[in-house]
Amino acid sequence: MESVELKVEMVGIHEKRLRKCLSKLRGIEKVEVDANCQKVVVTGYAHRNKILKAVRRGGMKADFWSAQNELLSAYASASTYGSLRFSNFNFF
Repeated sequence: MESVELKVEMVGIHEKRLRKCLSKLRGIEKVEVDANCQKVVVTGYAHRNKILKAVRRGGMKADFWSAQNELLSAYASASTYGSLRFSNFNFF
């Protein structure tokens, strides 16, 4: 079994549409949606490109999750809950 992590631009109503698109694919065992980070984790035997294609066919912007997305979601969550503090880092 393989897990595929996707970044999907969505609002609350898109989760139902996302799950419907993915339910049509064979080999999908589990779909986890984190709407705050716009992250979707799909577990199963389906090929990762087919999963991405199915989500895009459903009318949503999607791409594979990357380390850059991890940083952006951490920054977004820190900015909503307080300030993001960098200690011992010089940027210039």
